[in-house]
Amino acid sequence: MRPNRIPIFPLNVVLLPGMALPLHIFEPRYKLMIGRCLAEELEFGMLLESDSGMATVGCTAEILQKLKEYPDGRMDILTEGRAAFRLLELVDEKEYYEGRVDYLAEDHSPQDVRLEARLKEVFRQAHTLLFGQEWVSADKQQVFPLAHSMASRLPLELEEKQQLLEILAETERREFLLRWLTDFLPKLSHRQRVRQRAGGNGHGLN
Repeated sequence: MRPNRIPIFPLNVVLLPGMALPLHIFEPRYKLMIGRCLAEELEFGMLLESDSGMATVGCTAEILQKLKEYPDGRMDILTEGRAAFRLLELVDEKEYYEGRVDYLAEDHSPQDVRLEARLKEVFRQAHTLLFGQEWVSADKQQVFPLAHSMASRLPLELEEKQQLLEILAETERREFLLRWLTDFLPKLSHRQRVRQRAGGNGHGLN
């Protein structure tokens, strides 16, 4: 059982379940917060904070590893997204925020096989163009929703990642991602062709 009151880390980042996120912790209040999370093996909540305010749907982060600790107490940590939640109340009683939260239920409904096949195909194409290697599906080890796992590897805008995080049904998340990839793939292919031409004639890109 995850606790219903957790430390909150507002940041201009959207964390998705299963997404790896390295963090550099330097503010005194967050050094204190992370110290507590490490001591108690406690997940903390990441919430997108932007010019328009703080989002009310976020994702818990588990600290996988303390990568480096500096003499002044700063630290580099590696986290991974775990569970999506909705913020019910922001609590301002400590040096850092805490939140009373409600965890979003996992969607275990049957998925459309044709939609999944189409999504995997366009994602493979995008992955190859982005990273120069094929994406290998890990269906048997799939712990997190497929759409979240894919989106973690794609250059979505923060608002798009937040929108995806707030969608409760996996089918809708997959449809959202398929639409995004269908629009993104031609642009990505064009960009790669331009780079190849530029590399072949000795001219660099601006």
